[in-house]
Amino acid sequence: MAICLYSNKRLTCFIMTQKSVSDLRVKILSALSDPTRLELLDYLSGGERCVCEILPAFQRSQSTISKHLNILYEADILERKVDGKRTVYRIKNPQVFEIIRMVDSLALTQISQLSEAGRILEKSLNNRS
Repeated sequence: MAICLYSNKRLTCFIMTQKSVSDLRVKILSALSDPTRLELLDYLSGGERCVCEILPAFQRSQSTISKHLNILYEADILERKVDGKRTVYRIKNPQVFEIIRMVDSLALTQISQLSEAGRILEKSLNNRS
């Protein structure tokens, strides 16, 4: 697969192999696989925030929050801009929330199935008594 971008009056094409596509998938999904990073995304869903606003909202060290923000940035999920001593983060593409909604839907299906299995098991136990 080739991806071509036009910028500065130049056309640049990149050849994407199946492996590089898989690597990108893994990078994005790995970035979304941590509870702290999911909380950060939820917090940033309200708009861009300075690190000075993010830190007090979380009960974690500055280095921990910075590490998680950087992972999301490296996965191209967040954008950041440095303005003097302020670093501001924002969601780069709101489609990330569609991924999270899909995962929530899968989790809800599994919870429903477990709940139904629990009812069946409870009924079976009650019949044995």
